[in-house]
Amino acid sequence: MYAQVIDDTKGCILVFASTIHKSLRDELNLTAGPTLDAAKKIGEEIAKSCLAKGILKVAFDRGGFVYHGRIKALTDSAREHGLDF
Repeated sequence: MYAQVIDDTKGCILVFASTIHKSLRDELNLTAGPTLDAAKKIGEEIAKSCLAKGILKVAFDRGGFVYHGRIKALTDSAREHGLDF
């Protein structure tokens, strides 16, 4: 599972987080794919990274995925950690 913040005007990725990054992979210890806990952690990491770079507000594109389960957990966690959608 991953999330990224993109500047559409410049076409570049500003911030990203993924369950395949070593630090998160080791912390989450996933064996069968992303879980709700992993989604919450990705949301937390995205929010922290955005806030560290001065990004306070983003637009959310769920990429065609239904807004429930892991997608909802990720966005709820990002909001809880200070990111504004």
